[in-house]
Amino acid sequence: MRKPDWLTVGHIAGTHGIRGGVRVIPRTDFPEVRFAPESQVFLSHPDHEEMLSLTVEDARPHKKGLLVRFQEWTDIDQVEPYKGGTLVVDPADRVEPEEEDAFYLYEIMGCEAVTTDGRTLGVVTDILQPGANDVWVVEKPEGGELLIPFIEDVVKEVDVSAKRVRIQWMEGLE
Repeated sequence: MRKPDWLTVGHIAGTHGIRGGVRVIPRTDFPEVRFAPESQVFLSHPDHEEMLSLTVEDARPHKKGLLVRFQEWTDIDQVEPYKGGTLVVDPADRVEPEEEDAFYLYEIMGCEAVTTDGRTLGVVTDILQPGANDVWVVEKPEGGELLIPFIEDVVKEVDVSAKRVRIQWMEGLE
């Protein structure tokens, strides 16, 4: 089964055609790297104990995702059991962001969320991706959750080395 620190790069949404192609929803800022021919990803699926190593044969954009063919799959029957699986890579293979203050989503998990005036809100426990912007789930010390939109007006500072994020408190966040 997948190690918890592996980086998610995509999800298999379904099959495409009869020759083993899949529809992938990318979960990476670098799909051109992760799904380039000959690149390797691992497939984690809740119904399968072991991860499966896959080598990209080719990939192309399709609607809001990618159509990907892996060298290991040549028939739709080989793919069917893995629909809904998660494509991951080892953290050692991560692509370093070009921007100085950039960060990966997994680095936000476990960060303490504090307001710009120093009030502790809690700890970031999850990141939702509903559409327009990400939403950080913050577990409050007294119980319950806050949903913090990841937008410039709200998230003012992210310091992954200190495991702290600063939030500009606004009416309606609670």
